Amino acid sequence: MSSIRKADLATDQKIGETVRIVADKIFVTIQSGEYPPDSRLPSERALAAELGVSRNTVREALDVLESREMIRRRQGSGSFVTYQSHRTEAPVPGSVGERTSPLDHLIVRSIIEPEMIRMAVMNMTPKDLDGLAKVVAQIEAVRTDLNEFIRCEEEFYRSIARATRNPLLEACYELTIDVCRQSFRTALMRKHLTPGRIQTYQTRFNSLFNAIATRDVEAAVEITKLHLVEEQKLFLHNG
Repeated sequence: MSSIRKADLATDQKIGETVRIVADKIFVTIQSGEYPPDSRLPSERALAAELGVSRNTVREALDVLESREMIRRRQGSGSFVTYQSHRTEAPVPGSVGERTSPLDHLIVRSIIEPEMIRMAVMNMTPKDLDGLAKVVAQIEAVRTDLNEFIRCEEEFYRSIARATRNPLLEACYELTIDVCRQSFRTALMRKHLTPGRIQTYQTRFNSLFNAIATRDVEAAVEITKLHLVEEQKLFLHNG
């Protein structure tokens, strides 16, 4: 089995654009859990028909994934998944995580995050802003790695919570992050966090950072509220 790896297929300049896109699409499907470790991928012919490309393109894309140790190919048998995503944290029976529904979680975020952003904008130091800028840069570097995007997203909001200079609020938000890690959150993210939506979120985080950096409290709060509305729409759609 391979260890957990970041999949930034866009960094290899030798890969053609079509091959890179196909490799990205196959990887996202693997990462979503549709094809767990040791499972067999569809045949090259089936993938070509599904993705609307030639078998040669699929073959090259599979070569890329194999070079990244995300799959292994057996002559005459096909391609098998070796990539392992992060395990979700199983909730402790009777814990807050077990008793909290996705809607409960979104409601609490809608209450906490706008005020947390407001306080952070007023209290952030230049050092805080430098740290937040680094996290935004990490977010913008993600292409298809769902786990890496979630990790960066958590760190972004942790930085905001710390900048409020309110230990109780910071502790409360840490609890929301812990609940986020439960299986329902991972399942929802896998359904809707496509490469295209990652790019949309990257733009949104960049806009939020710019509002924070310029001390535009109202703009920062409005961006946060719009993001939460989008999250709620995705939940209701997937529900």
